[in-house]
This record gives sequence, C-alpha cells and structure tokens, in this order.
Amino acid sequence: MDLFSDLPEPTHTVPGEGHPKTPVPSLFDDLPPASDTPVNSDKEICSIPPVTKEVKAEKRKAEDKNGSKVQKIAEKKVCKGIPKLKGYVAARKGEREEMQDAHVLCDLTADVSPLPDSVSHLAYFAVFDGHGGTRASKFAAQNLHLHLASKFPKGEVSNMEKLLKKCLIDTFRQTDEEFLKHASSQKPAWKDGSTATCVLAVDDVLYIANLGDSRAVLCRVFEEENKKITALPLSREHNPTQYEERMRIQKSGGTVRDGRVLGVLEVSRSLGDGQFKRCGVICTPDVRRCQITPNDRFFFLACDGLFKVFSPEEAVSFVLVTLEDQTLELKEGKTLQDIQYESACHRLANEAVRRGCADNVTVLLVAIQH
Repeated sequence: MDLFSDLPEPTHTVPGEGHPKTPVPSLFDDLPPASDTPVNSDKEICSIPPVTKEVKAEKRKAEDKNGSKVQKIAEKKVCKGIPKLKGYVAARKGEREEMQDAHVLCDLTADVSPLPDSVSHLAYFAVFDGHGGTRASKFAAQNLHLHLASKFPKGEVSNMEKLLKKCLIDTFRQTDEEFLKHASSQKPAWKDGSTATCVLAVDDVLYIANLGDSRAVLCRVFEEENKKITALPLSREHNPTQYEERMRIQKSGGTVRDGRVLGVLEVSRSLGDGQFKRCGVICTPDVRRCQITPNDRFFFLACDGLFKVFSPEEAVSFVLVTLEDQTLELKEGKTLQDIQYESACHRLANEAVRRGCADNVTVLLVAIQH
C-alpha cells in the first residue's frame, strides 16, 4: 500500500525548458511574517488552529425591492477534527561565516479568498538553504508563499490535486524568474542560489514541493505493531550524480565533475544560480502528496547540514527520545508539548553541530495533534 503518492502531472510546459515535465518517479496564525533567522536562534512558532470538514452553507440568491441581486452569502465552515499543526524552529550558523539559511511558517488561509469549497485551512512551512550568499534564500522566504497564495485555486474547483501541482510549479518558476531578473540587474550581478523544501498543509493533506538537497521527513508510529516507527521521506533530493539529473545537464551542454555541475554546484535544481541555468539546472520542483493519518506524530524540514551527520531514521529516533524525556523542566506559560517539541528541535540542531557539521543547520519541527 502506498503511504504517499505523486500528484498527477499538469499539462503545461515550463518556459525556457522546452518540454513538458515528466511525472516524479514513486511520491499554516498567528504566525510571524517571513524574516531572517538570527544566528543560533531557537523559536517556537505559534500553532495552526484545528479545523475540520467543511459544511457547505446553502448559497442563496435574492433580489432586493429594486430587483438587483444581493451578493451570495459567504459559505460557512465548521472547524473540528482535522489535525492541529504547531511548528518549532532552531537554527545554527555552525562554522560558516554567515547564516545563509532562511525559513517560513505561516497561515495562508486568510490570503486565499474565496477558498475552494473543499478546503477549510491552509498552512505553509518552508526551509531554504542558500549558497553563494544569503540573497536567494531571503528572497524565496519573503516571496514564494505570497505567489503561492495568489495562484492557489479559488472558489469552486475540480481536480484539486492537479491544480495544486501546477500552482506549486508555477509559483517556483515565478519566484525564480523574479529573483534572476533582480540579480542580473545588479553590478556585479548576484550569483546566489538556494534550495527550497516547502510543505503546504491543506486541511489534513500535505503537499510537498522541493528543489535541491534539503529534505522533509514524516514520523509515523504504528501503535498496533508494537510502536513500529517509520521515517517516511516526503521529498526527493536533486544532485547531479543522479542519472536523470545528469542526463538533463549533459543534454543542455553542461558537465558533471566531482559530483558537481561544472565541478562547482552541488545541486541540480535550485532557485537563483543564473550562471548555471544554461547548463540544465532548473527550478521545477518535485511535488508529492501525503495524507496525514492517526499514526503520524510529527514531520520536520531541514537543510542538508542536518543530514550530513544524521540519517532520517536517526533524526526521528532522536526527536522521539526527547519527547519522552521525563526530566524536562516545566516553564510558566508553556504547555508540556511546547517544552517537549522545543527541546527536541533545539537538541537536534545542537547535536548536529556537536557531531561535527560545519555547515549551517536549520530544523523546522511540526507537531501533529489529532
């Protein structure tokens, strides 16, 4: 049985890439606005309120005494039963001179109007790992979710999954084009680039879009199977050593040396990196869909700094051990869950640095409450 699945492929061609994309093999506030993460910051981000199945209100039309039509009454939604999501962030500069990672947690519900009839709530989580500077990751953190909200399907729609995949692909393309236009106008031109791993929670379904080597991982615990723990990969890495990625780069006239594009760039898909776009580096994300189940405890997004010293399974186990730590000190104004997840997020980032990761480390941990 598939635990998650790829979304159907939208029928469109990405400008500048010459051919339609093939399907991916296999597979939200009170939140602060997008901002830079201070070095060594540990932040608990407030929760996404619980929501539920939408009860469609009867749409009524009436005419006033002058015969003009009154606007349709807004559809009402009843909120209960859908998992509550709460996010926590820890970021470490490591041994790098500057912090090039960026992250965003935000509620997009109010930014999409009218919401599709089948949707009650939208939440967005993202991690961006910059290289060559901080400008691409900052730009993506400030703009990508705004484009996503503006392109999100509205009102009555059919085939939501197909529309969402197209929406996410178009959002990444627009963000990339805008950054490259701005970067090329500078003197000297900016050469920054960034990975992107984004999770859009649509009620109880996660849509994951990613470029590069940052990752998203879901913890699923099967209580009926003696608490069997599974670390489900929600994203797929893109590096030039992979066959399909290398073939695309070579067909575009680029080369792969020492596992890098032109012997320089470690990823084969990214935002920015204008000097590598002619060599087959693209901004088209893989898009996957995952249904949240009662067995799901949390998911996390992290840059490659974490995965240089942790496997996904080790990271999940590390978080679970902290969540079960009975010695954590209670703090006034914070729930036990806040303390547990905050500590788990902080400890995971700290441990990555202790294990010798010299890169920036950003961990965005999202608790799932049923």
